[in-house]
Amino acid sequence: MIGWILGGIASFLLIVLIAMTVYSYFVAFYHSPKKKNEPYVMPASEQYDPVEKRMRELIEELEPIPYEKVQIRSHDGLILSARYYHFKDGAPVQIQCHGYKGVPVRDFCGGHKLAREKGHNVLLIDQRAHGDSEGNTITFGILERKDVLSWIEYVNGRVGKNVPVILTGISMGAATVLMAASLPLPENVVGIVADCPYSSPSAILKKVSSDMKLPPALTYPFLQLGARLFGGFHLEETSAVEGAKNSKVPILLIHGEDDRFVPCDMSREIAAASKNCRLQTFEGAGHGISFMIDEARYAQLTSQFIDEQLTRFYQREGNNT
Repeated sequence: MIGWILGGIASFLLIVLIAMTVYSYFVAFYHSPKKKNEPYVMPASEQYDPVEKRMRELIEELEPIPYEKVQIRSHDGLILSARYYHFKDGAPVQIQCHGYKGVPVRDFCGGHKLAREKGHNVLLIDQRAHGDSEGNTITFGILERKDVLSWIEYVNGRVGKNVPVILTGISMGAATVLMAASLPLPENVVGIVADCPYSSPSAILKKVSSDMKLPPALTYPFLQLGARLFGGFHLEETSAVEGAKNSKVPILLIHGEDDRFVPCDMSREIAAASKNCRLQTFEGAGHGISFMIDEARYAQLTSQFIDEQLTRFYQREGNNT
């Protein structure tokens, strides 16, 4: 009898374990690209209310601009999609990576404006499991960083390795391009602009768990297991901190000091790990809206940083373009 009871308890606990693991995967990592997020729908945060009108204006400016839809195959067999905006032959190319469950034209309505005003060509990507890209698992930058390398290879195959490439990202996209910095990037990748990145997938998941009043010590093991079993990736395989530390490419970090989703201290941690980083913070800015809080300063900082890297590249290549 006792054996039956113990067996029943063990079976019940196993079912609970499996159920919690499946639930954790679906809540944190699963995202069907068939679910198209609307660009004009803003994140549910009171911090977006004062800037919503300006964001809508920028999206309206961006939407009619002609682009070419392009696709590549990822390292693990997914079809990935992007919009390629060509403004000038031979101009630098900015690869722009949106955030978690984000919409590219919304997340980069400001960044795209800055790029096209500089005459740069833009590759605005749909990260895996988003938009027109295949996949149903968001890996918080772990696998997405390899997708960035694939997009760089696509750009180089299209415009040539003598054209400079700038990696830009916001939120998860920012963490993604920083993680990509640990990979063997081609020499024409001249700089990285990362706006409000988290320091690591584990850190942001634990932070969000705390926000939800759930003890990270309890929830995180289920997230780890769900990621491994159903997503096929290790949550602690790499991090933005590690990427910045190993980066041979100069990095500009931007972060709002009033970011209530990804704390500004995460960018401070990233900057502290690298001699190749400079950090600029924006007082009063919430998550991903530093540009909206002070467009002039944001434009000046990013333009100066990018111009510095382009100058070094052209001098190295013996080209004063």
